[in-house]
Amino acid sequence: MPRRSRIRSRKSAYGMAALLALAGLNAPAVYGFATRAYHQYTISRPEYLARYGRWESVEIPERRRINTIHAALLHTGKVLLLAGSGNDAKQFAAKTFRSVLWDPATNTFTEVPTPRDLFCSGHAQLPGGRLLVAGGTARYEKLEGDVHRAGGTMIVANEYPDAPKTLPAGTVFRSPAGKIYRSQSAVVLPRARKTTAAGGQRVQISASRTPVYVEADRPGPQGATHTAARYTIDGLTGADARNHYGTASKLALDKKDFQGIRHAYEFDPVAERYLPTAPMARARWYPTLAPLADGTVLAASGLDDMGQIINGHNEIYRPATRTWSTGPTRYFPTYPALFLTADGQLFYSGASSGYGPADRGRRPGLWDVRTNTFRPVPALAQADRSETAATVLLPPAQQQRVMILGGGGAGESPLSTGRTAIADLTRPAPRYRTGPDLGRGTRYLNAVLTPDDQLFTTGGSGDYRGKGASDHHTAQFYDPARNVFRPAADPTIGRNYHAAALLLPDGRIATFGSDPLFADAANTRAGSFEQRIEVYSPPYLYRTDRPRLLGGVSRIARGADATFTLKSATAIRTARLMRPSAVTHTTDIEQRSIALDIAQHGTRLRVSVPRSPGLVPSGWYMLTVTDARGTPSPARWLQVT
Repeated sequence: MPRRSRIRSRKSAYGMAALLALAGLNAPAVYGFATRAYHQYTISRPEYLARYGRWESVEIPERRRINTIHAALLHTGKVLLLAGSGNDAKQFAAKTFRSVLWDPATNTFTEVPTPRDLFCSGHAQLPGGRLLVAGGTARYEKLEGDVHRAGGTMIVANEYPDAPKTLPAGTVFRSPAGKIYRSQSAVVLPRARKTTAAGGQRVQISASRTPVYVEADRPGPQGATHTAARYTIDGLTGADARNHYGTASKLALDKKDFQGIRHAYEFDPVAERYLPTAPMARARWYPTLAPLADGTVLAASGLDDMGQIINGHNEIYRPATRTWSTGPTRYFPTYPALFLTADGQLFYSGASSGYGPADRGRRPGLWDVRTNTFRPVPALAQADRSETAATVLLPPAQQQRVMILGGGGAGESPLSTGRTAIADLTRPAPRYRTGPDLGRGTRYLNAVLTPDDQLFTTGGSGDYRGKGASDHHTAQFYDPARNVFRPAADPTIGRNYHAAALLLPDGRIATFGSDPLFADAANTRAGSFEQRIEVYSPPYLYRTDRPRLLGGVSRIARGADATFTLKSATAIRTARLMRPSAVTHTTDIEQRSIALDIAQHGTRLRVSVPRSPGLVPSGWYMLTVTDARGTPSPARWLQVT
């Protein structure tokens, strides 16, 4: 131990002895303080740090504190913290949408202009290093009693076969009784379908039908309509008016769900700004964006601009043209956990977050998006408690083992589970097998891969959104090789709904957010959003002489080799490519740890990148190596093409 550390430890020991003596003379007044001080002394001891690691709070300037809903590590080493309106209806009404860039190396924070309410969007790392962000919030949920203007879905018809029709936001639909409703977004009406009967003697026109959300001009019950009707469109005359009209069965003051937006952006880590792309065909709120093997991205599920779950209509984003096209059809609940497999399929673990019936779209399985075929993966225990579960592709990715951890019942269910289960996707007939239990029911668990082939888990709660003061102030490591959990140092901040965690390039793990419903066990006081950041340093950071990578390339092709220089000739045991996280709502389908073949000659280390684009999607990775003790190096950024 360095001399300064010995002096500090000796002073701490003397100080603790004095405090404990004082506690004995003045109990119980001093006892609580002495106990806390002794705990701080214990968790600062070198032997404790080397076994359990340590948590530390991050100092954040008050003007940069936000409700972090989404967190993504960028190849610049900075972390994009995205709130949008931050689940705050007042911020939404004020159009206050926020993003902050955090540089963990310097602990500096920079505000980034945020063009739309990207709260509850989806995101994915793109091959070139930008972050795709799509969807977000067009309208906040309103419970019955809080709705002041009647509204609902208007189905707009186009019976004209020779041209589509665009209606701007604010278009007036008028009922037979003269009630006025205005569209809340623009709508494009495809042309009607024209078919000719056999022999060419008869032409049949089939109208196109497109939904749009409308609201009454007049507040209160007088604006409601409870009977089916056909609506004229103001401003249209003659044949145009006959060919275009609206129909609705009910426009009422009942509960209104969140509604999504069609907007999409690429966040440029170098320019540090959002760049607009072509919009999606469908509005999405709570979507999953899943990278595919060919470098495109699939957008799946979400609530649309009616507040309804999209009925299986998925889209594909092409970075080369920054446009969207129609994808394969399959229904999922919102934020489905979809993982790219080595053979280019998507594995749906059964986990999701947010919305969807308990009996639809929740069966785990392998989805081949090229043929749109789905093969169920059976035997998931307590499958009905997989909402808000964490899912991870275990390290190394070559083993193709996916683990699901914890979860709860659908919706606002108080049920939770501590089960874990692992699906081995390399088997001819993959199925889940039960893993070690978490020890208690856990929803919203944060799960982060570490460079030494471990899985770090922290936080979560036993009940929906931490109700009943059910946050778990614990952390542990899962060892895939031994199939066991071991304890880690306990965090001081509870994390439940709207929490996130990710691996930093220096090997630390950062945790963000948490959005409890209540602040007390009796569920009587409203909770507040957790804006603090806490960073965990694993035990491997308290070892001396970490290996370090020096010279080498910053770009490599799949299937190629590259040589790097080591700081010393220490024997290297493993090399890993760690894909940076993009996480929200317990869903992080980006992170993966890929094993590289290595050959070492003194301080020269050659690594080989696998050829499979399903195993190694194009993009930026953190390259780390570990020594014989499993101590990882600080990461080097490497772009794989």
